[in-house]
Amino acid sequence: MIPPDHPRYRSLVTRERLAESAKKGIVAWEGLTAHGRGEAFDYLLGEKTTPGALLAERTAAALLMTARHPVISVNGNTAALAAEEIAALQKASGALVEVNLFHRTEERVRLIEDVLTAGGVEVFSGTAERLLPLSHDRAWCRRDGVYSADVVLVPLEDGDRCEALVTMGKTVIAIDLNPLSRTARRSTLTIVDELTRAVPEITRACLELTREECAALAGNFDNGYLLAEAIREMIARLSDVLD
Repeated sequence: MIPPDHPRYRSLVTRERLAESAKKGIVAWEGLTAHGRGEAFDYLLGEKTTPGALLAERTAAALLMTARHPVISVNGNTAALAAEEIAALQKASGALVEVNLFHRTEERVRLIEDVLTAGGVEVFSGTAERLLPLSHDRAWCRRDGVYSADVVLVPLEDGDRCEALVTMGKTVIAIDLNPLSRTARRSTLTIVDELTRAVPEITRACLELTREECAALAGNFDNGYLLAEAIREMIARLSDVLD
């Protein structure tokens, strides 16, 4: 049992949830390393949503709301940590939700889809095909899902897939705590924030933004600026600690 008054309570609960999900086959063991890497960067942000991240989240909402065919691509870590949050975002944005995995087996896909369904997500499933220009199993997706999307939200890092999707002409929104990663640099829009903070903010913005605000945000953003702002926030926090 983790005592609620533990100063790292939220972080420890998250780790326990991921560990249990890994034992069940929902999260790949490699996904635990990925989570730890992201958490290290979250320390540098002070474990809070920065003004730059909030702007990116509102812009992400605008892109989803103005899309012709938006899709949220989900992996094991996302399902384990934010199934209900993804369900709320799906309802607010009208996006399809599709499972796409690097460490892919049909059993894992089924397990993750079950977790999402239990959280209230309407999962877009069915026969997957090798449609993306990738040499690994991320290439498998549904023809009427990720493959046909104009806007794809990719929670958690995955650089080569983001690069492939952008090359295909898609708008790619990434949630990645590491502003230096290939995912962050290759995506159309990068949200440098922790998953369970970011998704509810995107949902909130989907419900609040007017059509005019969506058009303005979607048509005028600079991902380089947003990444630079995230790095500046980290530097400022380090400077405060050193002082």
